Amino acid sequence: MKKIKETIAGRLSGAIAAAFPGAAVDEAELASMLEYPPDPGMGDIAMPCFKLSRTLRRSPAAIAGALASADYGGDLSVAALGGYLNFRVSDALFASDSLDRIYEEGEKYGSPNCGEGKTVVLDYSSPNVAKPFHIGHLGTTVIGHSLRRIHEFAGYRCVGINHLGDWGTQFGKMIVAYRRWGDKETVEAGGCDALVALYVRFHEEAEKDPALNDAARAEFHKLERGDEENTRLWKWFIKISLDEYSKTYRQLDIEFDSYAGESFYSDKMPAQVEKLREKGLLKLDDGASIVDLSEYGLPPCLILKKDGSTLYPTRDIAAAVYRYDTYRFDKCIYVTSAAQSLHFAQWFKVVELMGYDWYDRLVHVPYGTVSINGAKLATRTGNVILLKDLLAQAIEKVGVITAEKNPGIDDAARDRIAEEVGVGAVVFYYLSNNRIKDINFMLDDALSYDGNTGPYVQYTYARTCSVLEKSGGAGREKPEKYEFSAPEEHDLLRVLSVFPERVESALEGYEPSYIARYMLDLAAAYNRFYHNCQILGAGSADAVASRLALTYAANTVLGTALQLICMKKTPRI
Repeated sequence: MKKIKETIAGRLSGAIAAAFPGAAVDEAELASMLEYPPDPGMGDIAMPCFKLSRTLRRSPAAIAGALASADYGGDLSVAALGGYLNFRVSDALFASDSLDRIYEEGEKYGSPNCGEGKTVVLDYSSPNVAKPFHIGHLGTTVIGHSLRRIHEFAGYRCVGINHLGDWGTQFGKMIVAYRRWGDKETVEAGGCDALVALYVRFHEEAEKDPALNDAARAEFHKLERGDEENTRLWKWFIKISLDEYSKTYRQLDIEFDSYAGESFYSDKMPAQVEKLREKGLLKLDDGASIVDLSEYGLPPCLILKKDGSTLYPTRDIAAAVYRYDTYRFDKCIYVTSAAQSLHFAQWFKVVELMGYDWYDRLVHVPYGTVSINGAKLATRTGNVILLKDLLAQAIEKVGVITAEKNPGIDDAARDRIAEEVGVGAVVFYYLSNNRIKDINFMLDDALSYDGNTGPYVQYTYARTCSVLEKSGGAGREKPEKYEFSAPEEHDLLRVLSVFPERVESALEGYEPSYIARYMLDLAAAYNRFYHNCQILGAGSADAVASRLALTYAANTVLGTALQLICMKKTPRI
């Protein structure tokens, strides 16, 4: 079944051949040129003819004028406006493009099916152990998991890896801090919060006594050498942290296939360091071992410190080699802050220089910073907003709103809705923004039921569920005949037909916001339709069936989209 742009491109190709003998433009190329006008009143789909000027050797206006008089069939009308051809699609053609496919494909509608037989490894979330899971981790966590779901939707086999920050000098700092100012009872009672307090205190004290940093480096060096007591403390810190992180992951409905953190690769790094030596890539610089990347416009990549300790690039290279050997990935995606872009550019280049022919399968997906009311976050100073606290606050506020809207609701239902909508509001607020942009998180804005928010989308989904329930499930059966008459029906058909393109764009651009923003368009189109068109009392049986079909389609597509951006399908709000 052809998509609407492919249908138009096929007919347009014939019109070009007739109007400009000897000229030929590939249909797939034509389909890629088609656009959606900013004002739907101009048409449903447009061809900017300036893109054809070089091939057809005419001005855009002349091309549009010549092609406007062609016969495109009774289900397409066309008008020339300046250098544009504006196509208006019939309700019947839109229905065959969207409604028929939704009934045929169900929740798979919109899947590009391009990942069959391919494997994607995704490295995301990856908090540093013994530090809090704060709002700064929200980006990597929800962007990463949304990308996983989008890739799975496209047919890829996905391996989600939580590359825990469970190695490095920070553990030397934690060991020093615990021995000087901590005790078992306080840490056991306070959990991760107690570990954070020790970490913050270490940095406060180190400002007064810089020798503490040397002590921390020495303790980590002992840990790398397998010191028994340091290893025991290290494992304890990890357990405390994971116990707390798992609660947040459960709320976000996120699971990982592997929690292999940095420490997992400690025995795999020496082989990669040796390969760098054999390749003649390692150089000594003031006692440290580096790979000189000046030829490629990059700073040197530090592989070993003066004392022989490893660094992030060493571990990342070893991890990438292990992952390729284990999973034979077609892509390995790293979702981290944009501040780490240079780091990834450096070690990606080192992997290439080492001769690994899969280096071009490594993908860095950066995202911007997040702040609360303009205040940046920093673990060292204790200026953090814990993600668990943010989610709890969102859930509490939604619980109050839910009780006000539904006075007779029982506590269990209210609590379920509050959690699904509260957590979803936080996720949607983040993912509806372009991932590379910095975000100033405003909880009250995120929780609004009006406007461009998660609750608004979930409320619209719940509305479609309610209509289908009242119909006795009639909308789940494809009508024998479509009967449309209202402009709101046409608008909704047009928006439904766009979903497959938005999924492809999100997949190709590693950008969940394309789907989040599409959901707002679909919710707005459905709500205009709902308010202006009677559904169950539409008149003829065909009209009722057609409007229920639109409701079923909106319900199906919104449900799929909610799952793709890590939100729950909440049938009642």
